[in-house]
Order: sequence, then C-alpha cells, then structure tokens
Amino acid sequence: MTANTSAPPISTEEPLTPVGFGEAFLFWLKLGFISFGGPAGQIAIMHTELVERRRWISEKRFLHALNYCMLLPGPEAQQLATYIGWLMHRTWGGIVAGALFVLPSLFILIALSWVYLRFGNVPVVAGIFYGIKPAVTALVLHAAHRIGTRALQNRWLWGIAASSFVAIFALNTPFPAIVLAAGLIGYFGAKRWPTVFALGGGHTNGQKGYGPALIDDDTPTPAHARFSRSHLAKVLGAGLALWLAAMASLVITQGWQGTLTQMGWFFTKAALVTFGGAYAVLPYVFQGAVEQHQWLSGPQMMDGLALGETTPGPLIMVVAFVGFVGGWLQQAWGPSAQFAGAVAAATVVTFVTFLPSFIFILAGGPAVEATHGKLGFTAPLSAITAAVVGVIVNLALFFAYHLLWPQGFVGAFDTVSALIAALALLALFRFKVGVFTLLGGCAAVGLAVTFLPLWIG
Repeated sequence: MTANTSAPPISTEEPLTPVGFGEAFLFWLKLGFISFGGPAGQIAIMHTELVERRRWISEKRFLHALNYCMLLPGPEAQQLATYIGWLMHRTWGGIVAGALFVLPSLFILIALSWVYLRFGNVPVVAGIFYGIKPAVTALVLHAAHRIGTRALQNRWLWGIAASSFVAIFALNTPFPAIVLAAGLIGYFGAKRWPTVFALGGGHTNGQKGYGPALIDDDTPTPAHARFSRSHLAKVLGAGLALWLAAMASLVITQGWQGTLTQMGWFFTKAALVTFGGAYAVLPYVFQGAVEQHQWLSGPQMMDGLALGETTPGPLIMVVAFVGFVGGWLQQAWGPSAQFAGAVAAATVVTFVTFLPSFIFILAGGPAVEATHGKLGFTAPLSAITAAVVGVIVNLALFFAYHLLWPQGFVGAFDTVSALIAALALLALFRFKVGVFTLLGGCAAVGLAVTFLPLWIG
C-alpha cells in the first residue's frame, strides 16, 4: 500500500513531537485536494503520509481502524480520515478531517456541474462527454470484475451475486431490500457454514516496520476515545438532532413533496445502504433519482459519474452532481434563483449523505478502540459484497444500453461508442491504464470524432 510523495520520510531515529491541531488541519486540507484514485488510492495516500512518512499512527492501529471502516456503509477512506483525526484531536479533529476530505470535492463539482449545464451543448464539451461516456461504462464493468475477483471466493457467494442480479434486473427489487437479504443470509449462513462466508480479500497486516509512531501499537487509548454510554448517547443525540433540524427546515420551507425535502429523505436512505463503495449504491441512486423522481436522466447520470472520477474526494460525491442538476432542472428555489437552488440541493444531498459517516465514527470509535484484534461479524459484509457484484453488473448493462442505443432499441446502434468502449475495456484489463489516462484518452477520441467531419468538410 504505497503512494507517490515528494516529501522525504521522517528518520526512524528522529524523536517524534506531538502534532498540533493547526498542523493536522493543514494536512487534512491538503489531503482533500490530492485524494484522487478512489478509495484504494486515497487509503494508500494516507498510509504513506501518516504511517510511513509522518508516523502519526502505527501500521497496526491504522489497519485496525480501516477494518472497522470497511464494515460500515459509506466511503471508507473518508471515514478512516475522520477516525484518525478524532483519535488525535478529539471530536473536532474528526469533524475537521472528515469535512476537509469532502469540501474541496463539493466546491469543484458545483463549478463543473454549472459548466456542464450551461455549456454542455457546446461542441467541445459535447465531444468530450461523447468520448467519456464509453469510458465510464468500461470503468463500471471493470469495478464489477475487480470487486468480484476479491469477493466471490466460492459457489455460494457466486450464487448470491447471480441472485442479486436477477432480483434487480428482472424483478426491479429495491437495492436496500437486496442489501438486507444478503446481510441476513450472511449472518445466519455463517452459523452453519462459517468458512463459506469468511470475508475474502481485504487488507492484510503489514510486515514492514516504520519505527515508533505517535499513536503506536501499545499507546494507551486516550481518555476521549474510551467507551462510555453517556458519550454514545451524546453523539447519537447530536447527530439525530442535526438531521431532524435540517429535515424540519426543508419541510417548513418546501413542504414534504418539495424537491429539496425529497432529496434529503432519499439520500439519507442511500447513505445507510452504501455497503461496498460508491459503485454499489449507484444502482439505488439510479432507481430513485432517475427512474422514480426523474431529477435527471440516465445519460446525465453517466456524465456525473465521469466528473466524479476526475475530481478529488470519495466517488460517492457524484451525489452532489445529482443534487445540483436535479435542483437546477427542477428549479428548487424557483426560476429566478436557479443557480442558488442547485447549490442548495447539492449541499443538502452532501450533508445527509455524509452525516451518518461522522456519527458512525464518533459513536463507534470508542468501542473499536477497546477491541484491538477482536473485531468480527464480517459474514454479513461478505454476503453483501457478493450481492453488490450482481448489482454493479446490472448498472453496467444499464449504462451500456443508454450508450449503444441512445434512442432505445428502435433507434440506431452507436458503433463509434461501442468501439471506444471496447478500447477502454482493453486499456483497463490488458494494459492497466489509470483512470485519468483513460478518461483523457477517451475525451480526446470524442473530440476527434466530433470535429473530424467538420475539418474534412
């Protein structure tokens, strides 16, 4: 688990000094702008900076926190940053670390979403997105393969994946129901066949030593990180109060059926079922945002995923694009305040999506700190991850349909998009091309396809 960094590591002979809140703040701010590469890349960056170079936390404590975050719904990299920030500098340290992981991406996506809506029909922009959409379809298929390779370790898990695909593709089963069913299968199945549902893949304990750390293997748990029922009640109460206050203000100002209110309610539910990462929850977002509420179209969702892939922060930040476009098109604050309504929608969606992540860490962290090496109950996660594979395959088919038959099966087949998608798949599977290189190359092809006829003419 490594990442490129220009700064030299701290010598293992050099004594470590306590890290002040200001120094930590600057690091978390920097991380928010450089956290590209999806969860694996973001976790690698944190490991390199915090474990190897700065030695703020030991390898064992880092992985212990990561294992907990992997069990939770929500973006594990953002939760890991929140956890380490909380462990180092109490509640505000966790809030700052988690918030700065998200805010740069939110501001960038708001700006890009505005450009997309205002200038999306300009030939240059249209050409870029024409090339990027096949790349997005290829990325989703690659994600299904990557997760499936790690998760589907036996025929029973393959069966769960196949069943989840049939459930969502043929029966239109809601994604939360699939998650619940898979979790129950894993929980009860593990009692009878424990080896079947052992969590596959994951992160192994590191073997390399990086010298003593500020929070080392044997560092006593700080007072604020020790479990207490009163602390748990305070965090849960504060989190619930914040959510109720936000939802109440939306209901009062917009009514229950208002666009912002419905977005707040829908993405609150989405935040609680994001097991398996952003690609896992995207089908649920599709069901609600595209098919049920019709806040935006399927092709627009594909464009949003492309933007999300090119910005720092967790990929689930694509929900900010969904909120912005939905708020803009639905005129959430009226036609005279279209931009302000779109910004409000993106902000509401981001708030309710990430609030549970903060609650999970600040409430559950003390219990985790008391259970080094004893964290279990991974069987439901194993089954849920298997189900997620089938759901992601369905998402890829959904993308492919809209990509290859833009006017539906009655319309013409888009041969050029099919060729670009095939080349993107080859680049991913055969040549292991990175996301930025892939998107940049496909965007260039899209521009060439758009302007070549004009140049020739």
